[in-house]
Amino acid sequence: MKHPASDAKHSPKPAGGPAAALLAGAAVADLTPKTSQFLYGYPHVPRYSTGVHDPLQCSALYLKGGGGSALFLANDIILVEKSFVLSVRKRIAAETGIAPDSVMISATHTHSGPLMADYISHASDPVLPKTDQKYVAWAADQMVKAGVAAVKAAVPAEVGLVAVRAEGVGTNRHDPAGPADPQVPVLVARSLTTHTALAAMLVYSMHPTVLHEDSTLISGDFPHFAREYLRGKVLPAGCPILYHMGTAGNQSPRHVTKANTFAEAQRLGERLGQTIAAAIPGIVYHSDLPVWVRQSYLELTMRKFPSPEEADRNEKEARARFDHLRTSGAPRQQTRTAECDWFGSEETACMARAAADGRLAEEAASALPMEIQVAQVGPWKFVGWPGEHFVEYGLAVKARSPDTFVITAANGMLQGYMVTAEAVAGKYYESTNAVFEHTNGPRIVEATLGLILAKKP
Repeated sequence: MKHPASDAKHSPKPAGGPAAALLAGAAVADLTPKTSQFLYGYPHVPRYSTGVHDPLQCSALYLKGGGGSALFLANDIILVEKSFVLSVRKRIAAETGIAPDSVMISATHTHSGPLMADYISHASDPVLPKTDQKYVAWAADQMVKAGVAAVKAAVPAEVGLVAVRAEGVGTNRHDPAGPADPQVPVLVARSLTTHTALAAMLVYSMHPTVLHEDSTLISGDFPHFAREYLRGKVLPAGCPILYHMGTAGNQSPRHVTKANTFAEAQRLGERLGQTIAAAIPGIVYHSDLPVWVRQSYLELTMRKFPSPEEADRNEKEARARFDHLRTSGAPRQQTRTAECDWFGSEETACMARAAADGRLAEEAASALPMEIQVAQVGPWKFVGWPGEHFVEYGLAVKARSPDTFVITAANGMLQGYMVTAEAVAGKYYESTNAVFEHTNGPRIVEATLGLILAKKP
């Protein structure tokens, strides 16, 4: 296959300030379930795993420089809950001495992995079981194991970053010509003495949803294949590769996939891998980068829900539209969008009932205040946001703060999407699934920029 255009943007010069020796360490731990698990992400399907196509992983990267440190944990799971994150952070801190707030924990958001938390919007789904807390506890143990190992493995290192442009892997799922962010930052840490890569880390604003509800094999979806392509080619075999999901709330492979198969996941993953591989040899490395992490916290306004009766009427209308398209031979993409709209209207009806009896307010409170985390490595800023956010918000941050990359599904969840006003007006699936008001989106952007531009500690 011919390499897609990379549109590579190479490392800027490091930010000014005193030189700082840099340390880096990395590790990988297994997250693959040992028992059959409910694979979460598609409603109304009793989808229990029947095997493993590819192993799920927790990949960890520790960076220390200039008196500060950051530990990134990227996990092949669908989400992480706030209380779960706080517990894992505390345990890693107890074993390593690093500050709990210096740890960022994200989910790749694969829809072919275990259920990790009970979602209130899916409470009426008759086939959805309760979360397997034994698996969740074991996954936490594995994350702690990876984080501690990465810290203990730290050696003198140098780090560089290249930003490439990934084309042909996915688009805006509502309009293929709509807002999107094809830029993929790729950070590589390598040994200062041997120049051997210790780890790589990338952020891509795309849902890992090539595989659909008919697949019952555990998998990391296309990110797995991107990682496997890079290992043994431009990175050492077994090299930890952290994959983070960017602002992908309205981004999907839907309009570029030929089928929802492993072969297609491999094709798209390798396409992404080829783009990255072409740019890695041109990375410029630095051994004197400062590292720092800071947080701020934001209270969010809940969305106003219709009455249960109105929500039920809307759900019936959405179901009727989906049934009509499904039986009339409409295009696959249009039918899939209508099906998601039906799912969203059903979830709205469920949440409308929960709002009426007070359960929704309790669930929302568990996600608040929302944590905004910024981990800066030299000139590059990695922002952690809980939940799934529309790409417009990531682009808004990047437009005003160059070399900034937003990681979502990080450090918690919002029990739904952070959408735009346009999504609400268009009654998009994500807006009917949202718990929090869309007006919070611009507030999150401003709070993030304020944190980035604040005087460094």
